[in-house]
Amino acid sequence: MSAADVTQLRTARRRRDAALLTAGLFVAIIAALLPAFSVIAPGPWVAGAAALTAAVLAAGLLVRLAQLPAIVASIVEAAVWIVGLTLLFGRSTALLGVIPTPATFATVPGLLSEASEEIRLGVAPVPPEVGLSFLLVAAVAALALVLDHVVLTARMPLLAGVGLVAVSLIPTIAIPSDVDVAGFVLLAASLLFLLRIDTRARAAGTVPRRPTARTPGRLGVSATAVAVAVVAVIVAVVATPLLPQPGLRFATGGSGGTGTTINPNLELGNDLRQPREVDVLTVRTTAPTAPYLRAVTLSRFDGAVWSPDSADTVPVPGDGAVFSPVETDADIARADWTTDVTVDALDSPWLPVPYPASSVTGLDGEWLGMPQNRTVVTRAGSTRDQQYEVQASVPRPTLEQIRSRSVGDPGLGADVSALPADVPSIIGDTAREVTAGTSTPYDALLAMQTWFRSSEFRYSLDAPVDAGFDGAGLDAVADFLQVRAGYCVHYASAFAVMARSLGMPSRIVVGYLPGTASSIPQQGGTEYTVTSSQLHAWPEVYFQGIGWVPFEPTNSLGVPTNFASGSTSNGGATPSTPEQDAAAPDAQPSTAPSAADRGDVGAVDAGSAATSGRQGAAWVPVGIVLLALLAAALVPSLLRVVWRRRRLAAARAGDAVAAWTALREDAVDLGIPAPGAESPRAFAARLTAEHGVAADDADLLREALERVSYAGDAPDAEQGPTLAAAVDRIRAGLLARATPVRRVLARVLPRSLVVRPGAVDAERERESVG
Repeated sequence: MSAADVTQLRTARRRRDAALLTAGLFVAIIAALLPAFSVIAPGPWVAGAAALTAAVLAAGLLVRLAQLPAIVASIVEAAVWIVGLTLLFGRSTALLGVIPTPATFATVPGLLSEASEEIRLGVAPVPPEVGLSFLLVAAVAALALVLDHVVLTARMPLLAGVGLVAVSLIPTIAIPSDVDVAGFVLLAASLLFLLRIDTRARAAGTVPRRPTARTPGRLGVSATAVAVAVVAVIVAVVATPLLPQPGLRFATGGSGGTGTTINPNLELGNDLRQPREVDVLTVRTTAPTAPYLRAVTLSRFDGAVWSPDSADTVPVPGDGAVFSPVETDADIARADWTTDVTVDALDSPWLPVPYPASSVTGLDGEWLGMPQNRTVVTRAGSTRDQQYEVQASVPRPTLEQIRSRSVGDPGLGADVSALPADVPSIIGDTAREVTAGTSTPYDALLAMQTWFRSSEFRYSLDAPVDAGFDGAGLDAVADFLQVRAGYCVHYASAFAVMARSLGMPSRIVVGYLPGTASSIPQQGGTEYTVTSSQLHAWPEVYFQGIGWVPFEPTNSLGVPTNFASGSTSNGGATPSTPEQDAAAPDAQPSTAPSAADRGDVGAVDAGSAATSGRQGAAWVPVGIVLLALLAAALVPSLLRVVWRRRRLAAARAGDAVAAWTALREDAVDLGIPAPGAESPRAFAARLTAEHGVAADDADLLREALERVSYAGDAPDAEQGPTLAAAVDRIRAGLLARATPVRRVLARVLPRSLVVRPGAVDAERERESVG
């Protein structure tokens, strides 16, 4: 062990400090984990992660209390980590339930693959299954193992704090949300506790100078530090909610490589409020009108959140025939359409396809189909730059046929009909009032669609935000029915919930409105361009013998669902006029507003100045975050610069003690021990022999210090510039000999701010005497 090693727990005080550091580190890890609940739903994995983390840290502490080398602590902690994971996830293949076997290790790739699929296809907050739970527990406990070494062996709690803050920021960056005040305060308090205990342990045993106006006592220093910490936490908690909030990363738009994606959470408001729209894909179809392109269906509704369907999947085969045709009654006519899709700026694991797709050809990568809802997803790929062809056989019932059909099917399952017990009365009452006088399910749904699209409602992206109901849960639906202003999410959710309140199975689809025709009709079909502003949500209701039928309740968007009357002959339906496809609410190209038009319907256009202002405002939160990160990274470096300049200013005035202290602090920054038990002569000799310092410079500073310490010489102002120059030359030489990493750390994270020269060995001297 080197003279500067403080990991030997030889006294009761050091053992107590080690225990406090271990406890503080455990609390800090748990605090850093709290923001993750916005991304990963809490569950049994939290208890497993906390238990395994505690076991790893406790094992390391016990090894240190036994005064064994630090490497032994790391080995024991790694063993506890493996045994703990085996106990939690691999008991069936382990000896005695805790000793892993080759079969145990063979299950790890499968668990990681399951975790990858859950992360890829899951929607926040993801309820983790076995695979993702294994990954989370393993990762948290492994983080504890690494940070235990950083805090208790390397004695660098500040570096551990940087890592924990980064971990706590990851969920917020992934899915921006409200500040977790409790988690932030707990993390800040635990990190300050770690720094305080570590600093106290290093400084223990030093002989304090008599407090003066310029050198406050230890109590005053602690009080000042606590006051600064409390003010910093309060400012962060109070100021952060006042800053402009960044939008979700979904559908950010732009042609510079960022692209867009599809948000399956029904949180499309920020997507639609983007100041600039971008072309996401083009469609060429043989159908008479452009189809809606569906990406995700949402059937499960718990009263607060609509969850994407996650049914069994089948690989898309080489010939693309992934789905069989929709089963319909024999008298329902069909139309076969071919749609070619070319994706540009869309980056999503969900593939936009018309409904009901039967085959998808031309895809690059591994893609999976969900037969339950006829959507296509990928575990590892992306829609970007994909070019594919979709064949669809579309049911085309007549008005008489759909009116004669009942809704629902026992094979659909309970998800498409379930509602919580506490549905606000306004929802059911309104549904019954609007549909009063109708005699068939279709007529009831048509009445609701007509009501939503009437002058009683208006399309607005801002009204839900201003009124505080920008969501898709029951409370938001109730508020929407009172305010009667919102965008597609509110119309779709209200329509679907009202349909369920009437006993009709319903679900919501997220995808894209039909695009805008960009070329004249040709033999291969008309080409349509779909933009990011046409991201959309709409409801569907299941009719027996026909399948899922979409409706378009969103006021001012598209054309409402409507079926034409037909005459029956020879046992089949032959429509007398072009009828509505059961798979496309629009009967003609969409009239969806562009990004510039997506304000309140009837509102006055603010012109290009407003758009420019929104573009400028969009950069405000990004700039604030970047400036905050830059400032946080520069704080230690700036403090060290100020501190060193003060030392050198005193040295230029002839203060030999300041010059010598500046030299020792430079050494500590570069990882060179500066123990208090080592005499100035021995320290100068070591710098010369081991670190290539010029003997003349080292002796100059050492002799000046000895004259002041032993002869009582007063500061020599004439010699001051020479002393400061010697300090600068020695520092330059040490930097030149240091590794690049050490040079960067010396400037960015100077250790002398935390590790004071001489403090460690002063404690050692005290312990040896006592």
